[in-house]
Amino acid sequence: MHLRTHEEEPIAATTARTRPDCPWPIVLGIDPGTRVVGYGAVVARERGPRLFGAGVLKPKAGLDVPSRLGVILREFEELLLEVRPDVVVVEQAFASRNLQSALRIGEGRGVILAAAARFGAMIVQFPPAVAKKALVGNGGADKTQVAAMVAATLGLAEAPKPLDATDALALALAHVLRAKQAARLVPARRR
Repeated sequence: MHLRTHEEEPIAATTARTRPDCPWPIVLGIDPGTRVVGYGAVVARERGPRLFGAGVLKPKAGLDVPSRLGVILREFEELLLEVRPDVVVVEQAFASRNLQSALRIGEGRGVILAAAARFGAMIVQFPPAVAKKALVGNGGADKTQVAAMVAATLGLAEAPKPLDATDALALALAHVLRAKQAARLVPARRR
């Protein structure tokens, strides 16, 4: 499996890093589901976050739910080994009018959370509105506004596609921005 950015293009070898070669934390955001799982990884550099990679995990159409979950689990575990994130940020479950849709998202989240825990990454969960507010300043922002702000924050000419990937990047960036803000609020330790 290869990390993918714009339009599913592979990342150039010069931009892909393995964790032992990267002095900064890697934060992997996940927009869970059972048909499409968006992912987006950023390197939390001191001078600002930078894109590590983004894309989607998408099982073949026509598979039943258990088979799709199996594919997602296998591909996500491969992604974890490739990215080696310090933190995995997963979109938190939210109330849905469609009970079946909410259950399916919950099943997808369960697979992601279990795999991330087994991998040993720190796991953070945000409701979608928290990530939107941290990045755009508005918890009700639409997907195109979020994508535009992801691109601006990462210094990209355009946002990675599809929107599932930018939603995942928004989660990762929200964690980085919130952690940076929290560090500013913590007083330095006295010696």
